[in-house]
This record gives sequence, C-alpha cells and structure tokens, in this order.
Amino acid sequence: MSKPSGLTTLAIESKREEIAAAKAELAKLIRMRKDARIQIAAERAAAKELKAIDRAEKKAMRIAKLEAKLIALKSKPVGAKAIKMNKKPSKVTVLKMAA
Repeated sequence: MSKPSGLTTLAIESKREEIAAAKAELAKLIRMRKDARIQIAAERAAAKELKAIDRAEKKAMRIAKLEAKLIALKSKPVGAKAIKMNKKPSKVTVLKMAA
C-alpha cells in the first residue's frame, strides 16, 4: 500500500475540524433551544400561578361580601316588627271637610 499524500491528509484533517466545529455549534444551538423552552415553561407556570392567586383573592372577596350581606340581613328585624319600625309618624289626614 502506498502512503497517502500530504495534500489529501491535510484536506481530511481540515474537514474533520470543520465537522467538529459544526457539531459543537449544533450542540450549542440545541442547548440554547432547550434553555429557551425551559424559560418559557417557567414563565407560563408563573403566570398560571398568578392567575390562580388572583382568582382565589376574588373568590375570597366575593365570599366576604356575601357573608357581610347575610349578617346584615340577619341583624335587621323582619315581618311585623320591621313594619312597625319602618312606620313614620305622618300628618293627620282629614277625610271629610266640615261645611
């Protein structure tokens, strides 16, 4: 067998270096894409959590408002007592005028 010439050996070595550089760049790009996906997933999770907290706060406020309304309804007298309490003294009305 004959020994390969120096020119072809140099060409092969340069191609190997190009392939290694391309692989390194590819690995870097894949890592960047993976990091971006992780970042987006974390942002979505944070937004989802904020929405859940906001929803819980609104629900708690709504419950507190309704409980206050219920307490107000329970504290006021109802029925005949309420009718008597709500009557205001009024002027005496004359039904027939004396002639």
